[in-house]
Amino acid sequence: MSTRDTDLLAAYWTLAGDVDPLRPSISPYSLQARIEAASKAGWRGIGVIHEDLVATLDKISSDTVKHMLEDNGIRHFELEFLVDWYRDGPERAVSDRARRVIFELGAKLGMKNVKVAASVLDQRSPNFVRMADEFAKLCLEAAEVGSNVSIEVMPFSIVNTLENGLAIVQEANQPNGGLLLDIWHMVRGGIDFSEIAKIPPQFIKAVELDDANSATEGSLLEDTVFRRKLCGEGDLDNPGFIEAVQNAGFNGEWYGVEIISTELRKLPLNEMAARAFDTTMQQFREVEGRKHKTAALDQ
Repeated sequence: MSTRDTDLLAAYWTLAGDVDPLRPSISPYSLQARIEAASKAGWRGIGVIHEDLVATLDKISSDTVKHMLEDNGIRHFELEFLVDWYRDGPERAVSDRARRVIFELGAKLGMKNVKVAASVLDQRSPNFVRMADEFAKLCLEAAEVGSNVSIEVMPFSIVNTLENGLAIVQEANQPNGGLLLDIWHMVRGGIDFSEIAKIPPQFIKAVELDDANSATEGSLLEDTVFRRKLCGEGDLDNPGFIEAVQNAGFNGEWYGVEIISTELRKLPLNEMAARAFDTTMQQFREVEGRKHKTAALDQ
């Protein structure tokens, strides 16, 4: 895939504006403003948390939102973030309410991916057999609306290694179900990029790019929601990560970009959209440059 053929999706937090992910998090920007800013900057996908979308649909119709996406060339639409989909009790009841909303609205808006994870509050011994069974059910439901389901591997959840993630998605074995690999979580979780080659390509459903300092500041949770950086402005090797997922066979329709930063979320919307897009595309240009250099040396 050449740089000009690469579609980028702005994950929710990248363009959400000045909201704290650890508190009520409805964007101060209208969804229309975010869609238009994304389109102007070159994005071809956008993500929204379902609570934000519900707040939007209290004011305008789903048909209006669909036309906004189409009119601005936004081809890829993602919803997040579903947790506790594998549990019982009150946590599962809350999760099921969110699940109904996500699939109902996702069906209307052409959702292509729903991001899920194990709750960071759930530190029980994992039951991967049960999780695989519940993940399979989730995938079957998503398939009815034409969507993938990607489970995020995160160092502070019980799905904190590629082996754990694969134990779920391989046992579930659904064509629309797999892993979400975010470079931040990979690096902070101590997962070497070479490990990605062990994942059967059909089980890599989503990839997210971002950056960070080499050293963690505060807790892992604080570091991930307050101190991420634009791609290329930190110490993470985004080109190396891109090469690793491409060499593993990832051929998704887009790459996600998830920038969560106390500093950057205060930028004006159009500036953030443009800077996040441009710095990420530069990573793909660097990948192309590496490949051309390698090809020249091989001749």
